[in-house]
Amino acid sequence: MPTVDVKNLKNESVGQLELSEDVFGAPLNEALIYDAVKNYLTNQRQGTVKTKTRGNVSGSGKKLWKQKGTGRARIASLRSPLWKGGGNVHGPQPRDWTSELPKKMKRGALSSVLSERLREGNLVVVDAFELETGKTKAFAGIVKTMGWDSKTLIVENTPQDNLVLSSRNLPGVKVTAGVNVNIYDVLYHEKIVFTREAINLLQERLSS
Repeated sequence: MPTVDVKNLKNESVGQLELSEDVFGAPLNEALIYDAVKNYLTNQRQGTVKTKTRGNVSGSGKKLWKQKGTGRARIASLRSPLWKGGGNVHGPQPRDWTSELPKKMKRGALSSVLSERLREGNLVVVDAFELETGKTKAFAGIVKTMGWDSKTLIVENTPQDNLVLSSRNLPGVKVTAGVNVNIYDVLYHEKIVFTREAINLLQERLSS
């Protein structure tokens, strides 16, 4: 069964935590991770982009000159795509990009990435974030002490105001709630930091 050291904010070990084999002992499945990331990014698309067709642009529909006899090219409408200010042909229209991925595949992909982060030594568990102030300087000192010098995702079950305030100006550091942990954030950030409470609840969610 996988285990991880539990640390305090002085980078001192205060115990060990046994992790679920199903969640943190999963093999690396690159194909499943790819499908999950692609699904996540696709679902972030708003689908609100729209171009105007010849029926949407303003302008008269009157034929500008007669069909024959003028020596000019034949033309039907000022709103034709051939003219400046005319409609757009085959442009993007509003659509729903949402796609569904089976829950079992989502959980499997997330477990695969978390297991790999644990094997790399980039999964950290802290006892709790007990911050007395929301100053960036104070939290920057903690980041330096803990050695979180790469892109870091901090997961707390319910992020405290002081944690959010003190971390939001630090580049590469993101704080999220346990229920919002997703495949993209876990893959993008090199260091994943959980509180003891957050990792226990995540294990329950991924094991169900």
